Amino acid sequence: MSESRGAKPGPEPADRVAIGITFGNSNSSIAFTVDDKADVIANEDGDRQIPTVLSYVDGDEYYGAQAKAFLVRNASNSIAYFREFLGKDFKSIDPTYCHAAAHPQDNAGNVFFSVKDKDAEGEASSVSVSEAATRYLRRLVTSASDYLGKKVTSAVITVPTNFSDKQREALIKAANDADIEVLQLISDPVAAMLAYDARPETVVEDKIVVVADLGGTRSDVAVVASRGGMYTILATAHDYEFAGVQLDQVLMDHFAKEFIKKHTTDPRSNAKSLAKLRQESEATKKALSLGTNAQFSVESLAEGFDFSSTINRLRYEMIGRKVFEGFNRLVEGVVKKAELDVLDIDEVIMCGGTSHTPRIANNLRNIFPESTKILAPATSVSAINPSEAQARGAALQASLIQEYEANDIEQSTHPAVTTVKHISNAIGVVTINTDGEEVFTPIMQAETAVPARRTVHIAAPKDGGDVLIKVVEGGTHIKVTKPEPKAKEPVNGDKDSDADSDFDSEEEEEEEKREKVWKLGKQLAEAAIRGVKKGGKVEVTINVLADLGVTVTAREVGGKGGVRGNLAA
Repeated sequence: MSESRGAKPGPEPADRVAIGITFGNSNSSIAFTVDDKADVIANEDGDRQIPTVLSYVDGDEYYGAQAKAFLVRNASNSIAYFREFLGKDFKSIDPTYCHAAAHPQDNAGNVFFSVKDKDAEGEASSVSVSEAATRYLRRLVTSASDYLGKKVTSAVITVPTNFSDKQREALIKAANDADIEVLQLISDPVAAMLAYDARPETVVEDKIVVVADLGGTRSDVAVVASRGGMYTILATAHDYEFAGVQLDQVLMDHFAKEFIKKHTTDPRSNAKSLAKLRQESEATKKALSLGTNAQFSVESLAEGFDFSSTINRLRYEMIGRKVFEGFNRLVEGVVKKAELDVLDIDEVIMCGGTSHTPRIANNLRNIFPESTKILAPATSVSAINPSEAQARGAALQASLIQEYEANDIEQSTHPAVTTVKHISNAIGVVTINTDGEEVFTPIMQAETAVPARRTVHIAAPKDGGDVLIKVVEGGTHIKVTKPEPKAKEPVNGDKDSDADSDFDSEEEEEEEKREKVWKLGKQLAEAAIRGVKKGGKVEVTINVLADLGVTVTAREVGGKGGVRGNLAA
C-alpha cells in the first residue's frame, strides 16, 4: 500500500501543512483536506489538472498549461513527459513522447535535457531529470501554498504500482530537494480507493475492486481486495500502447486526411504544424467526452492555410474502435491474471484523464454483470472526477498521518508492515439445512490480509439439540447453465413461412446463464456443540494469525464453555 518516507528531517508534526500530490507523466494534481473532505486545488491559472510540462523563455520558467502552449513555438526549450524517466538509466527509457519537446540525452548513463533556462542568447544548460522533477514539484507546492495562504511543508505522493525502489527513491529525493517532506508514497489504485471509501455515505465492506487508471501516455489496471478496510493488490497490468495519446493520434490522422484532401499537403510533415494538430486534437477529444459534437479549428495549420472541421461522437468512436478494444482487453486480462472471473468483481473504479471518455465506461458496463458498479461519469452519478480521485485519496491519507512523528510514520508504513500475507481461499462453516442439504457460510473471504479475526452466528435447529459444525475452505466457481434446446415445431406453409419461423426461433433463443457458486475444498476442523437451546445460535470465530496458523472457537451464544482448536499454518 505504501512506501516509507524520505530520510530528510522535516518539520514538527504541529507545524506541518500537508497536501496530496498526484505526479503524473502527462498531468498532475494537488489536493488538501478540510473537515475530512478533500478538495483539488487549482493553480494560479485556474487549472485543476496541471500539465507536467516546464518551458523556458528568455530565462523565465513556465509550467503547466502555459508551458504546454509553448510546445508549439518553443519545443526545444520545453521539458515534457519526464516523470517516467526518474530513477532510470538512459538505455532503459522510451523517449517516444518527448519528440514534440526537448529530447532526453545521455550523460554518463543518466537522463538529461539540454535547454536554455537562463538566457535565450546564452548557452544551453544540462538539466537532469531529477532536477526537472524538483523544479516542477516546487511549482506545484508554491501554487498550493498561495492557494491556502500558508507554506506547504509535507506531502503524500501517489506512484504507479510498477515503480521500482530506485524510482521511488529518486522521487523522494526530488521532492526533498524541492523542500517537501515526503510523508508517504502510496500506490495509485489505493489512492483512488481511499477517495471513494472515505466518503460519508460509503459503507466499508469486503469487496474486490478493479481500478482502471487510464492516463495520457500509459494505462495501469489493478485488482484490489478490500477486506476489513485493508487493501491487498492481487494483480496489476501496465500498458503503453493503449492510452490517451493513441486516441489523440486517431483524431490527428482523421483531420490530417481531411486537410490533405483540401490543400494537398500533410500537416504532420512539419513540426510546428504537427504540434498544432496534436493540441487541437486533444482539445477535441475532451470536448467529445462532454458533448456529442465538437469543433476542430486551427489558424494557419500548415503553409498558411486555416482549417476548420467538425466531428460527432459516433464517428469518433468508430475511428477509435481498435483503441477502445485495447482498453477492454487490458481490463479483462488483469482480471484473468488475478485468477478471477468478471462475476467476482464488485466495483470498477475508473481514474485518469482518459476515463472521462464515455465509450470506455460503456464498454466496461457490457463486460461486467449488472451487479458490478462501474464508477465513471458516464455510468454513475456518484462517481468522483476521474482526474481528481488519486489526488483526493493522497490528501486524505496526508490528513490522517500528518500529526504523527516522522519515525512513527516510517515504522508504520515500512514495507515489512504494509506488505502482508493473505489467505488464498475463503474459510467458512458447513451446516445442514432443513432439507438435509449442506450449506456453506463464508466467515473470512479469500484475499483477506492477516492477522484477521471474523465471527459469524449460525442458527441451530428450531427444536434445539446437538449442532455439528464443519470448518472448511471454499472457493468460488462459475456455474454455466445452457438453455435447453427447444423442439422445432412443424410449420405448414410455403418456404417463406419456414424461413420466418427459423428467424423467430433464433431471436427467442435464451442466452446461457453464468452465476457464482461456492465450491467446497479442504476440511480444516469439525466441532460439535451439544444441547443447544431451542431457537438458539452457535457463534463460530475464525482467527488467522500472521504465520497463517488458524484458531477456531465455537460456542453457544449466551451459553457457557465451548470448543477451541488450533491448526498449524
